[in-house]
Amino acid sequence: MKNKIKPTQKEIVLRDDDFIVSKTDPKGRIIYANKIFVEFSGYTQVEILNKQHNIVRHPDMPRAVFNLLWETIQSGKEFNGYVKNMSKDGSYYWVFANVTPSYNNGNNNIGYYSVRRKPSQEALNVIIPLYKEMLQAEKKAGAKDAIEASTSILSEKLVPLGVDYDQFALSL
Repeated sequence: MKNKIKPTQKEIVLRDDDFIVSKTDPKGRIIYANKIFVEFSGYTQVEILNKQHNIVRHPDMPRAVFNLLWETIQSGKEFNGYVKNMSKDGSYYWVFANVTPSYNNGNNNIGYYSVRRKPSQEALNVIIPLYKEMLQAEKKAGAKDAIEASTSILSEKLVPLGVDYDQFALSL
């Protein structure tokens, strides 16, 4: 389904009080999606449940950001960051995402819980050109070295600030 979707330039903007909520299993398959997620994704509950969460991944997102997200949550930490998602109709929407691991009583990872909200325009003014630069580095490097090239761009921005991506995202 997703591979046939062509991105458009149509932006959908979350309302100030919107919260997109989803839960996934440990492999990233959606097991819960609230009505706001269904609304903005453009998919029905039936279409989205049990699908990989990357069904809404926009091709403008640097692979390095998702690599960092997975490294962070698989290590048991929460991730905060900015994500450009793509709806079923090809339109896009930006979110500020908080993703946390979920555990059962035996302290076993049972999946991930994510809450997304409307990002500030000020944050997007910083993130959009950064992601564009990262994406250009990925394309130039080719698939094999894309994540490394993009991560290098991100590191060049963060090291002088003395922060990691999570701290950077939360500071915007």
